[in-house]
Amino acid sequence: MNPLKITQITKEFSSKVLDEISLDVKNNEIFGFIGLNGQGKTTLIKIILDLLDQDNGEVEIFGVSRVLPEARKRLCYLPEKFQPSLHQTGRDFLNFVLGFYGIKYNEIEAYEICKNLELNYEFLNQKISKFSKGMTQKLGLMAVFLSNADLIILDEPMSGLDPQARIALKKELLAYQKKGKTIFFSSHILSDMDEICDNIAVLHNTKIRYYGTPQGLKNKHSKNNLDQAFLHEIAQY
Repeated sequence: MNPLKITQITKEFSSKVLDEISLDVKNNEIFGFIGLNGQGKTTLIKIILDLLDQDNGEVEIFGVSRVLPEARKRLCYLPEKFQPSLHQTGRDFLNFVLGFYGIKYNEIEAYEICKNLELNYEFLNQKISKFSKGMTQKLGLMAVFLSNADLIILDEPMSGLDPQARIALKKELLAYQKKGKTIFFSSHILSDMDEICDNIAVLHNTKIRYYGTPQGLKNKHSKNNLDQAFLHEIAQY
């Protein structure tokens, strides 16, 4: 069974936001979810996580309905606007998150991920209130990787990261994939998706307009970069 199966999800507020969205994210792939602001990417992610009800359709996580607690045992999520308690230290926060997964804090593993994400390990002893935006984002990413979840869902994970940190994160995502894990993430930085994603989906005007490899979208529009191919794709609708 695949880690994430989305079948004909429809959601309407004052107008329709998602119209019969279907995606099948395969095991051990990095899947990129692309769309302009306000197109419904975060809405779909909230439905996947059972934070928002859909009007029609269903979501299964490793073959289990997303409404069942069992479905969430194997996934970890990092929201775009990630803000942990400012009164905790970084280490306290990591211990808190790992407690949900029944995992003990591993100093060696935490140090290694800190090094890979270019976060000073000693900063974990400081209150989060002293962290910069980039440091806070790296802390959230640390929690995700330490969770060892089989499926991780990241909403704009590059947000708040400088170019050097983005390179470090891409390496860490690829390393996590090599452990047999599956990654589903949204981003506005399409060059990053082009570099690391096995498959992508383009959401525009309520529907999935493209579903396939980054190279396939570039070939479709005879473009050398994903940004230009994406713009040509959505211009059709």
